[in-house]
Amino acid sequence: MAPLLGARLLFCLSSSLLLFALPSSSSTPSRSHSLSLRRQASILVSIRQSFRTSDPFFQSWTLLNHAALCSWNGVRCDEAKRAVVELDVSNMNISGVLSPKIAELKSLASISVPGNSFSGEFPSSVSALSSLKLLNISNNHFNGTLEWNFSRMVGLEVLDAYNNDFFGSLPVALSELPTLRHLDLGGNYFTGTIPAEYGEFRAISYLSLAGNNLVGRIPSELGNLTNLEQIYLGYYNEFEGGIPTELGRLINLVHLDLSSCGLEGEIPHQIGNLKNLDTLFLQTNQLTGTIPSQIGNLSRLRYLDLSNNALTGEIPKEFANLRELKLLHMFINQFHGEIPVFIAELPNLEVLKLWQNNFTSIIPSELGQNCRLRELDLSSNKLTGLVPKALCLGKKLEILILLNNFLFGPLLDDLGECTSLVRVRMGQNYLNGSIPRGFLYLPELSLMELQNNYLSGIIIDEPERSPGTLGQLNLSNNRLFGPLPSSIGNFSALQILLLSGNQFTGEIPSQIGLVKHLLKIDMSKNNFSGRLPPEIGDCLFLTYLDLSQNQLTEDIPSQVAQIRILNYLNVSWNQLSGSIPKEIGSMKSLTSADFSHNDLSGRVPETGQFAYFNASSFLANPQLCGPSNLNPCNISASSQLESDRQHRSFKLQLPGKSKFLLALGLLFCSIVFAVTVVIKTRLMMKRNLKSWKLTAFQKLEFGSDEIVECLNDNYIIGRGGAGIVYRGTMPNGKEVAVKRLLGISKGSTHDNGFSAEIQTLGKIRHRNIVRLLAFCSNKECNLLVYEYMPNGNLGELLHGKRAGYLNWEMRLRIAIEAAKGMCYLHHDCRPPILHRDVKSNNILLDANFEAHVADFGLAKYLRDTGTSECMSAIAGSYGYIAPEYAYTLKVDEKSDVYSFGVVLLELITGRRPIGDFGEEGLDLVQWTRISTNWSKEGVVTILDPWLKSKVPLEEAMQVFFVAMLCVQEHSAERPTMREVVLMLEQAKQSYGFRAP
Repeated sequence: MAPLLGARLLFCLSSSLLLFALPSSSSTPSRSHSLSLRRQASILVSIRQSFRTSDPFFQSWTLLNHAALCSWNGVRCDEAKRAVVELDVSNMNISGVLSPKIAELKSLASISVPGNSFSGEFPSSVSALSSLKLLNISNNHFNGTLEWNFSRMVGLEVLDAYNNDFFGSLPVALSELPTLRHLDLGGNYFTGTIPAEYGEFRAISYLSLAGNNLVGRIPSELGNLTNLEQIYLGYYNEFEGGIPTELGRLINLVHLDLSSCGLEGEIPHQIGNLKNLDTLFLQTNQLTGTIPSQIGNLSRLRYLDLSNNALTGEIPKEFANLRELKLLHMFINQFHGEIPVFIAELPNLEVLKLWQNNFTSIIPSELGQNCRLRELDLSSNKLTGLVPKALCLGKKLEILILLNNFLFGPLLDDLGECTSLVRVRMGQNYLNGSIPRGFLYLPELSLMELQNNYLSGIIIDEPERSPGTLGQLNLSNNRLFGPLPSSIGNFSALQILLLSGNQFTGEIPSQIGLVKHLLKIDMSKNNFSGRLPPEIGDCLFLTYLDLSQNQLTEDIPSQVAQIRILNYLNVSWNQLSGSIPKEIGSMKSLTSADFSHNDLSGRVPETGQFAYFNASSFLANPQLCGPSNLNPCNISASSQLESDRQHRSFKLQLPGKSKFLLALGLLFCSIVFAVTVVIKTRLMMKRNLKSWKLTAFQKLEFGSDEIVECLNDNYIIGRGGAGIVYRGTMPNGKEVAVKRLLGISKGSTHDNGFSAEIQTLGKIRHRNIVRLLAFCSNKECNLLVYEYMPNGNLGELLHGKRAGYLNWEMRLRIAIEAAKGMCYLHHDCRPPILHRDVKSNNILLDANFEAHVADFGLAKYLRDTGTSECMSAIAGSYGYIAPEYAYTLKVDEKSDVYSFGVVLLELITGRRPIGDFGEEGLDLVQWTRISTNWSKEGVVTILDPWLKSKVPLEEAMQVFFVAMLCVQEHSAERPTMREVVLMLEQAKQSYGFRAP
């Protein structure tokens, strides 16, 4: 919609000019419908009463002040000061409805109410205002149809209804208005086709029907609108066929926007007749063939976007004539050949984006010599050669993206002086040499990616420079060496630091603790030595820390435990010594840790999170002792040998009878001890049973005794981040699931999600939400009792031993049911509930394979402020966490939507969210985007092999489309869960909706 915004700014200016141009003579009311000022004031006061606003703007609107009516805010009268001719309450944040009484102001020539929150039907009686020239009701929530009687609005020049909720067919009668020059019906819900009568407008210069649900062909009759200067037909419309050749007759056209509306076929060469064209937007369609050479005739063209189509061929040589061109987008197509020199020589070119094509050869050395280049993206082609020297000649270059090509040679020193740079992505090439001085310290830089090259040398220490904007730095998999400079502490905004796969040496500088906003550090596969600096504990927002495969020594600092939201810790394959700090066990967010292959010693702590780490996390530490495969900690090896030696000596000294009596005594003592233990255990259990408090959320036929008896290791069916789950059968035969929360001491501030789970689940009643039956608690333990789901969780059925059991119909039904559960949490609970750990393992299936959303140990109420809430700790599971959650800790319901999108991709592909995708660091979302090229037709290449050919392709494409909407990078672009439910339900009906 971005191109529409610019057009709307132009419209606002032209509308203002129109208001000043309204002739006073035509505004003077005739005697037949002249109203007194008091009567007009009374009408306005009545209209005001239907507004919901506290703005002091309307303080003057009172009957006591009727004599000054023409001075009221938002009101303008004719020159005789006898009739109201203009009403303007634009952008006043007014809600409520617009009263039909407005039509009683018969002399109105202009009504402007845009930028408010009006709702309900717009009063159709306005169509009786014969003097009306301008009607601007844009950016509100008006609904209903526009089937008005327009016959009396013979003087209407501007009708702007952009961005409302109007529906039904486009009003045909509008075409009969003789003076209408500006018509904007975009951003609504109009359906059907564009009427052929729209080609009969006599004075129209601006026409926008974009952002509706229109179908059919674009009528060729639009080619008759020879006064037309701007036309917008794309965005969410889904037209059939191609671009009408008749549009080539619109000789006054300046702006043509047909983007994102399903157009097919070739670009007609008649477009080259539009000599006044300034902007041509045809992106995100299904256009094929080559670019017609006649496009080179558009000598006034400044903005050309042909991206995201299936266009082929080379860039026409006639493009050399586009001397005014500022922006050229041709990415995501199938173009080939060289990038022509004449493109680099365009004198006004500022933005060039040709990524994801098949361009070959070198980047023209002339590129940038016009001193205007601001954005350059040539990534994912087959370009080779050197990086041109002149790219930043004008010191205006902001975006430089050349990743995934075959570029070689050094990085030019000039790049270190390109102070305008904001984003640099040059990974996956063959670049060599050192990093230029100053390149990492540029003042506006926010992203630097140089990974997977052959860069060498040291990172120059520049302590006098303080880059305050760099958020991500990726230098991994190069040949960099030397120490990490202490000036790393000056990178105050750094969030992601990736240095793995290099040859860095020396100690990790203590200044790393000054980088307070770090979220992820990966320094693995280097030669760092010395101690792990305790200052790392000052990076309180870290969620990921990988220091494996280095030569670190000394103890693991206990300060690591200060990082309360750390999710992943890997210090394996080093030379660390000493004991593992027991404080690490208190890090409730730590779900993965690896201490293996070091020289650690002592007992492995068994409390807190240590109880859930795999035994492999501690392997190859000979002096470590503990459970599982580690050495036992009861006695040391030396004391064991000494004990055996003394025992053998004692046995030799005892006569046979004494040996017998000794054995008999030991047997008796053992029996007494065992009986005592059993009696004490039973007494303790009875005391504990008496201390259990049971809270039931519905009528139960069992009590706390039966619930507690389920706590047997033989009944364990699962382990989660907040506790262990047991299966139990009650005396009445009812099966339940009992979840034992991790130990919560009295008065603890860290309750592992227990309080949140009780507060939410206890109140929830929905068919697709797992039902909480009761909870038990005492001073030592807390138990949650759920209804039992015999078919386990969705993750097990997709990725476990039963993989392939779910057919497509079952998968789609599960998706819809789970979406309904999530929709209930987001839209029907007050306040709304945020899940924060949506994943396939938290979607449980009952005996009929009906889906139930589970595990609200991480749920949290959204505040009523309408803004994202900054959580106190990272929660969620790898592969499911939305980008804004993992990197900023700011979440809203759209974070759950992202996670649900990952679940949909699991259902489609059968793959886990993280795993072997052929490239390090690649997850399911990234792999899907690469494999399908963002095309719904590409879903056939990623379908779960277990499904074979038994999938309705139309349904699969539409579910894939919904999934990709859910995992959009920016949360604002994701749908709500209510919209997800609607789209999935429509997907179940053949051709229920068409994905763009």
